[in-house]
Amino acid sequence: MHELIAKLVSEAPVLTDGAWGTQLQARGLGPGECPDAWNLTHPERVAEVARAYVEAGSRVILTNTFGANRFVLARHGLEKKTAEINRAGVEISCRAAKSYGPTMVISPHATVARPFVFASLGPSGKMLVAGEVTEEELFAAFLEQVRALKTGGADAIVAESMSEPAEAAIAVRAVREVGLPAVASMVFDSGKDKDRTMTGATPERVAEELEGAGADVIGANCGHGIETHVPVCARLHTATRLPIWMKPNAGLPELEDGKTVYKVTALEFAAQAPALIKAGACFIGGCCGSTPEFIRALKKLTSASGA
Repeated sequence: MHELIAKLVSEAPVLTDGAWGTQLQARGLGPGECPDAWNLTHPERVAEVARAYVEAGSRVILTNTFGANRFVLARHGLEKKTAEINRAGVEISCRAAKSYGPTMVISPHATVARPFVFASLGPSGKMLVAGEVTEEELFAAFLEQVRALKTGGADAIVAESMSEPAEAAIAVRAVREVGLPAVASMVFDSGKDKDRTMTGATPERVAEELEGAGADVIGANCGHGIETHVPVCARLHTATRLPIWMKPNAGLPELEDGKTVYKVTALEFAAQAPALIKAGACFIGGCCGSTPEFIRALKKLTSASGA
């Protein structure tokens, strides 16, 4: 296990951050607009999201680079800015993490080390199983991205919201190539019990494939709420000795007056967190619909319970 991951696991549960996409939408990101491009065009608004999670108590914050691979950026004619967008995204989060110095004051008598920056790497949008892309093409695209993320100053990289274990494994190999810790997180939202990826992979298969690829941490994000993540977490924990990463959505989105809303409150979300920690989660945060208030609620609950 990488030294950084071992350090953090010794402090488990480790609070990560919440959603980025819905937070940028709340700051004016329009439908169909490229979120990652905001690292260049609206860096101050991206920085607001990063700082909000730092102030809420996240020990790990991510970056606005989820869709910053050449395939996704090409949809917006931005593939030639891949490296620039990724470097800028990491630098924004790093400035937020370091703005408090090497330590942050959390009470009159206590300080904590600055948050770590785990850069976000999302799926390519191409399906290996459908022959839309080759393994070689995927590896090249992910390697291009992770090199830029490392140059920007990332402490680790999170390959998140993956549906194909094979794609996640390729992303992990690219991260290993540059020598950073690799987190691999899948979406389990299919099957009767919502315990399979879109391509039908079970938690056990995911654990075997991603551990074999060299991941330092594995887990799940997005999908549904915490209630479906608890059994998935338990199965991952049983299937591997690696630390488990969990970032569920704030429930399922609903449409109200033409706007997408998430009805689960921060307190309702946090109230279910102990079950997730009991199931084996070492890293815990939120995905779509969650906010800095969710992280504050999680921090309060875990501090009070001594978890």
